[in-house]
Amino acid sequence: RVWVPGCSTGEEAYSLTIALLEYLDEAQPGLEVQIFGTDISVSAIEKARAGIFEKSTVQDLTAERLRRFFTATENGSWQISKAVRERCVFALQDVTRDPPFSRIDLLSCRNLLIYLGPTLQKRVIPLFYYALRPGGFLMLGSSESVDRYDDLFAPTDKKWKIYKRITASQPSLAILFSMPATTSFSPGDR
Repeated sequence: RVWVPGCSTGEEAYSLTIALLEYLDEAQPGLEVQIFGTDISVSAIEKARAGIFEKSTVQDLTAERLRRFFTATENGSWQISKAVRERCVFALQDVTRDPPFSRIDLLSCRNLLIYLGPTLQKRVIPLFYYALRPGGFLMLGSSESVDRYDDLFAPTDKKWKIYKRITASQPSLAILFSMPATTSFSPGDR
């Protein structure tokens, strides 16, 4: 189970699905993969669900990946294959207000935290901890870090910003969600 909060139009969620399918074909054939992509934007989620991308978006993919995971459309775009789309669930979610997913093995949050100020990060990062199963992984963008949360996450790969959920006293969701609604994202909180 993988969660991609702030998934925008789905490229990251689909890329992770493809990478996992390629890896699991050899390592553990038949293992089910489910990816949850969430975003606050209705139009982004609609585009992610459709899984249609311009030629320029897929131009760096190998011919084998295009053949296996995409279908050419009549207008020159490419659509993610049904087999990949079926593994991805896209939903509207405000990560600063709505409950997180649970029992997640990998949480890929690349370049979402940079848009949240310190107040919202203090709210969201413990939610990510709660969402991950014990031993689950958090992957961040190159400009992001959870170093101030070393009681929740231990670095696994500093170069690629991958952290492992460690055993800690888990924050209570009641406390996390009792924060005032004024802590939601606003441009002044960057």
